[in-house]
Amino acid sequence: MSKNASNAVNQQGSLRDPSETTRQAPFFERTTKAYFLGCLHDGTFSSNKRFRISQKGTEWLKELKNLLRQIGYSSWIYKEGRNRNVYVLETLAKFLNFNFDPKELKTKEEKIAYIRGFFDAEGGIPHSLNSRFYIQLVQSDKEKMDRIKSILEELGIKTGMLHNPSKKVNPNYWRLYVLSESKERFINEVGSWHPEKIKILKERVKI
Repeated sequence: MSKNASNAVNQQGSLRDPSETTRQAPFFERTTKAYFLGCLHDGTFSSNKRFRISQKGTEWLKELKNLLRQIGYSSWIYKEGRNRNVYVLETLAKFLNFNFDPKELKTKEEKIAYIRGFFDAEGGIPHSLNSRFYIQLVQSDKEKMDRIKSILEELGIKTGMLHNPSKKVNPNYWRLYVLSESKERFINEVGSWHPEKIKILKERVKI
C-alpha cells in the first residue's frame, strides 16, 4: 500500500479505537447500531431471547460491550465451557434483528458501518505478512451476500463474482473477494474495529 493510503486511513478513522471515532460523530447512535447489525451475521439467538456473539478471546467483545454501553444497552461477557478458549457476549438490545434488511440503511455512513461490522464478524484476511493479501467476505445466506455486494459496489468498492468454492463440501457457503484495485479503498473507507484485524490492516497499509 502507498504512503497516501496510510495517511488516508489515519484521517478516516476506520482503523482507530471505535469508541473514539464514534464519539466525534453526530450520527454516533445510528452508525453504531448499523455496525452491530452487520456483526450480527456471526451471532446467534439463545432460548432465553438473548443475542450472542462468540469469539476466541475477549478483546473484540470488550470493544462491543463498550459500544453498547455508550448507546444505552447493557451486555455481559462470559466463558463458554470450562475447557474452551471461547467467550460469549450476550445482550438484550432490542434494535438487533436477524431479519434486518440492509436496504433500510439510509446514509453512506450507516452503510459503511454495516459493512465494517459484517467484515469484523465474517471477513477474512491473511495473518501472515508473507502471504498474498486478500480481503474476503463469507456467509451462508446467498441473498444477504448479494446485498453486501450491492452495497460495496454502491460505495465504489469493486468485488469479484459471488461464488461457492465447493458445493460438495458445503453447498451453503458463499464467498466474495474485494478486487485488487479496490483493496486500498476498502481499508481506507470501511476498515475495521476488530483489534486483531486492525493490527493486520495497519501492517498492510505500510507496504
